[in-house]
Amino acid sequence: MASEAVRIDGDRLRLPGGVSVQFMRTLRLPETGTHGLPPGLGAFPLRRVEDFPETVPAEWLQRGGVLLPVYLREAMWLSFSGSSEPAALQVGVGKVCAVSGKPWRDKLKRHPQNYVVLPRQPWLDGINSGKGTVRQFVAVPLGLGATVEGQVTGEEHWGGVQLQTFTLNDEALERWREEQRRLAVERAARMRATGAGYGAMPAAPGAAPMAMAPQMAAPAAAAPRAAPAMGLGVGGSMRQEVYKDDRPGSDWSKTPAARVFVHLVTPPEWRRITGEAPPPSPVDRAAYTRAGLPWFDYYDEDGKDVAPTDTLEGVKPVGEWLGDDHEPWQQPHPGQIKPLGDAPGKPVSDGDW
Repeated sequence: MASEAVRIDGDRLRLPGGVSVQFMRTLRLPETGTHGLPPGLGAFPLRRVEDFPETVPAEWLQRGGVLLPVYLREAMWLSFSGSSEPAALQVGVGKVCAVSGKPWRDKLKRHPQNYVVLPRQPWLDGINSGKGTVRQFVAVPLGLGATVEGQVTGEEHWGGVQLQTFTLNDEALERWREEQRRLAVERAARMRATGAGYGAMPAAPGAAPMAMAPQMAAPAAAAPRAAPAMGLGVGGSMRQEVYKDDRPGSDWSKTPAARVFVHLVTPPEWRRITGEAPPPSPVDRAAYTRAGLPWFDYYDEDGKDVAPTDTLEGVKPVGEWLGDDHEPWQQPHPGQIKPLGDAPGKPVSDGDW
């Protein structure tokens, strides 16, 4: 079990090694065709499970971690930032690896790769489902068999999202730092030779998040009850690569630096547990497109994609379990698709899971 602390910093999870993860609200894609990257509509709020011992389910207290509110069939993506040094991050959906489709494990594996490499991987919008594509993360209740967990394992027990990070071992980290020092000296010499100044850093890709500050209310006094079970299924397909790790597996630490269990709750349960109003339901897709707001297409000519596994390629979209999506779809026009180039808080408790 990882020993270092995970912390919530505003709407971010801070993991050891400088890794920052945000859970971003977004538009749900149609379940047919392959699309560009949908926009960000602001981050989901995060709260520590241990701050609500009287209202969260007992098993959540045992698992620790954080909770966030999500609507039925709402889509999300994970934004990674803050990792100035290399890190390997495992992403589980119901304790099924979102990259390899294999059961969750406490070790890194290369064949098939069961992690994403930071800071190279800027985000993850869904499960690794095809060459250069992912299937969008979409929230669904447990018990229907619609989650990735249910379709891969035949059972739905865990739900939620699991994160675990690994750092470089001491020897590999020192080699990497020495290389960065050498590159910095070379860059400085080139800038002096050309007289170029230091420009402003580019803004992080993605649409500007909408302000979604929940109203505060007194915590609910209702007794804990059975877990409001929510997990992640899949929706539409989009163009996105899951990058292959190009460093030796021996460079990574043998033990994780930290891990965290992210519980998903419905908006009514969020209000009951925390006493806070949940964020409003996301804007509908057609209205967003009609407003001329941007979608995104990410291109990285040097990146090598992790091949999908048969396990994840066979996962069916939630529409086949919950019925057709009746929300109107309006295809963004070419001018709306923006090309993208290469580009402290209290500790969160961990538990048994």
